[in-house]
Amino acid sequence: MSVTGQFEQWWQRQGDWVEEPNRRRGGESGVQRLHEEDGSVYYVKRQVGHIYRSLRYPFGCPTVLRERKALLDLARRGVRVPQIVYCGTERGADGWRGLLVSESLDGFQDIESWYAAGGREQLDAARHDQLLQQIGAMLARMNSARWQHGCLYAKHVFVKVTDDALEVALLDLEKSRRRWTRRGAALHDLRQLRRHSSWSAAEWQQVVYGYEKVFGSTFKRL
Repeated sequence: MSVTGQFEQWWQRQGDWVEEPNRRRGGESGVQRLHEEDGSVYYVKRQVGHIYRSLRYPFGCPTVLRERKALLDLARRGVRVPQIVYCGTERGADGWRGLLVSESLDGFQDIESWYAAGGREQLDAARHDQLLQQIGAMLARMNSARWQHGCLYAKHVFVKVTDDALEVALLDLEKSRRRWTRRGAALHDLRQLRRHSSWSAAEWQQVVYGYEKVFGSTFKRL
């Protein structure tokens, strides 16, 4: 199958909207969920005219390509992110079209939903501290590579808690970008996450503790 044929095949497939198309960056972007016959679940980000501009791309580049780059690089650095199934772009009369298809993170849920469902009560204080430290360490691995998430809310932090293991993952890297310095990336993301999370001061210090063990620097005023 040609590259164009593969793009069209994915483009024509339709699923349930989990993020209705919204207009930003001069175009539209939304996310659908696809259920396969074998039980697999894919998430399809579909965009029209949704671009970013930079010194390298002054006339614009589809944002799915930047997100793809971030996902692949972070995965190599040990950050758990959705695995890419397909990514492609095409330029037509209506401008750029972009697709990013990724696998579902089975068993994971965003930490806000996990808390709301009583997840905190599943863990004693020591294991909860360990979970928060793992979140901090994951973010530090991202920022240490100068990647800035760019829109880091608690809803983008996913967790999987079982009797045997605690796992963490990161989603929605659409606004990610490389900063000139890793500290610039760190300060932006940590301050943003602190504002948009419900952790107490003591819980936040556990996140910072896990972060600093990987990153090295201290962040006392966040």
